[in-house]
Amino acid sequence: MRLDVITLFEELFKPFMSLGVNRRAFELGRIDLRFWNPRDYAQGAYKRVDDRPFGGGPGMVMMAEPLALCVQAIQGDRGKLGQNKAPVILFSPVGERLAQAHVQELSEASEGAILICGRYEGLDQRFIDHFVSRQLSLGDFVLSGGEVACLALMDALARLQPDVLNDNKSHEMDSFQPSLGGLLDCPHYTRPETWREHAVPHVLLSGHHQDIEKWRQEKRLELTRELRPDLLKTPFKASS
Repeated sequence: MRLDVITLFEELFKPFMSLGVNRRAFELGRIDLRFWNPRDYAQGAYKRVDDRPFGGGPGMVMMAEPLALCVQAIQGDRGKLGQNKAPVILFSPVGERLAQAHVQELSEASEGAILICGRYEGLDQRFIDHFVSRQLSLGDFVLSGGEVACLALMDALARLQPDVLNDNKSHEMDSFQPSLGGLLDCPHYTRPETWREHAVPHVLLSGHHQDIEKWRQEKRLELTRELRPDLLKTPFKASS
């Protein structure tokens, strides 16, 4: 999977690529991650990528032309490899809330994606109208830029790639997965059997796999009903 990231701060991504489980996705070549800086496509001696907003108001707005030239350079590079159909995704507060369905959809798409990390007050709307195919958000709050949201998506994508996790099927038991009907995952326990006078549920020590799976499914439903009843109202979809 190829991911092209447009960002002014490439250095924010370096720890993610070198630490933890997800580094395997890059070491094994499961994710081909490429960075592009819109400042490289800006005009003038100062390579400005932002300017004051028309109509006044606080802050600055990212200019359309450097971003457009950057996206076109990526599309041209991808075109040489026959990968020029990748969606252009912008991380923005106005976007759809990022969900496992989006992650599943992107993971199954061979063309990957072009990911734009905005900064300042936002991007010139004309660029969004002409180049962006989808906007995604982490939730109803505002970040200083799109990099954190981009990292969240990349983390979720990386763990779905083959051989990244120790057990390739382990992610199928995560919350929101189709194998769980889109429910929350059940509670988990490990040694010791009794911790500060609190014991592990007896069924998990019984060795009866059918009883254990029945208990886990009951707990998934119980937790989902208590914490995320909205998931019971909306059936899980593999894509959106």
